[in-house]
Amino acid sequence: MSEQVLTLAENLKDRARAALGRRNLVLVGLMGAGKSSVGRLVAQQLAIPFVDTDAEIERVSRMTIAELFAAYGEQEFRALETRVIKRLLRGGPRVVSTGGGAFINESTRQHVKRGSLSVWLKADLDVLWERVNKRDTRPLLKTENPKQTLENLMNARYPIYAEADLTVLSRDVSKEVMAREVLAAIVEEKKAESKAP
Repeated sequence: MSEQVLTLAENLKDRARAALGRRNLVLVGLMGAGKSSVGRLVAQQLAIPFVDTDAEIERVSRMTIAELFAAYGEQEFRALETRVIKRLLRGGPRVVSTGGGAFINESTRQHVKRGSLSVWLKADLDVLWERVNKRDTRPLLKTENPKQTLENLMNARYPIYAEADLTVLSRDVSKEVMAREVLAAIVEEKKAESKAP
């Protein structure tokens, strides 16, 4: 990389870090949107901790997400998820990657809106399907027609994800490009906020 490109990248990281301040950065979106892979990279760029709520739930419960769904059902899983996210958001700043259904829960959404900056990684059906159909670890996709189920989830959840503070289009590009676009969106959000009357 040329020195000028490196300087621009450093400048973007520094500006995004300053714009975020003490807030947590919470990534929301459907399974396969890239919340974990992009989130890890963004956290690295911002030099703040990264936490994946699904991994944290599995750690505290000593069960996989699929096992939790099977043993307790979605409603109990969502209650546990809300408690874990509420606890994680107390510390900060950090990058928090949430499960696909987390932001849909009204209580969780309110916790995220208080003092965090939320980013919706929005992807179209084909991009998501290409990413999620390789693994069978998604409890919500264990259906007769998983691609149709994914589309139904999109239709139901996208209007709620749209309540996130920022939207970044997740598409078929490298996670490094996606991470840079998230950083740029944070910087732009701060600029827009400072221009508001």
